[in-house]
Amino acid sequence: MDLSIIIVSWQVKEKLKDNLKAIFSSKTNFSFEVFVVDNNSNDGSAEMLEKEFPQVQLIKNEDNLGFARANNQAIKKASGDFILLLNPDMKLNEDSLDKSLKWAKDNPQATVSGFKLLNQKGEIIKQVRKFPRLFDQLMIVLKVPHVYPAVLDSYLMTDFDYEQEAKVDSIRGAFFLINRGGYRKISKGKEPLLDERYFLWFEEVDFCREIYRLGGEVWYSPVATCLDYVGSSFSQLKRGKTQQYFCDSMLKYFAKWESKVDYYILKLAWRGVILFIK
Repeated sequence: MDLSIIIVSWQVKEKLKDNLKAIFSSKTNFSFEVFVVDNNSNDGSAEMLEKEFPQVQLIKNEDNLGFARANNQAIKKASGDFILLLNPDMKLNEDSLDKSLKWAKDNPQATVSGFKLLNQKGEIIKQVRKFPRLFDQLMIVLKVPHVYPAVLDSYLMTDFDYEQEAKVDSIRGAFFLINRGGYRKISKGKEPLLDERYFLWFEEVDFCREIYRLGGEVWYSPVATCLDYVGSSFSQLKRGKTQQYFCDSMLKYFAKWESKVDYYILKLAWRGVILFIK
């Protein structure tokens, strides 16, 4: 099997349907399989899949297990040489899969590859980021960018040229292509599983950080494009809940990758913000 496409879905039945229609209408000359992991949606997503897309390998969870754990369920079952983690609220062009897979095969130095994402207006979604550091994350926690957005220019790489391919720190997890053989090579045969300590957010940046720790590389290329509706599932969560997930994941990331001093500074900052809000 050349490619395994894995979609973790929650409460986005119509977007998911459009996504799958685009996948199965793609022009391909390679073999692929599609997994959808439904995180206990109550909008009829699973029933729609069983009726309209019987070729999809459906995993129905009785609870919302989060992004990392749900992806790992499918990764363990997947047989593809490459694994594409694809958000449910995406719509591929007919050549998105073909061009991205060809590029990844031709560039084995890329353990993870990301490609050009466009919003509904046809504008480029700026997805390339530097790895999080204390200063930029502290600015985010304290809401400084709301007043002075330029404070995050370095972290957000606002001057990155999205028309040129380049090695980068991390890319958005919406269209996240993993070279499975490349990962196994640098990890001594392990599967490319996401860290399940994260429920939502920071999973992809953590994975990219792990790639570099192991000796691999992450690349961006503009050769393939696709439409990203950006956060259709997230928009259904209450603001307080999304902030809770974001805070939890940020702190777990810093506990894993950065110094104890950085971790405790961020933890205190979050406590101060939460107390101020209350």
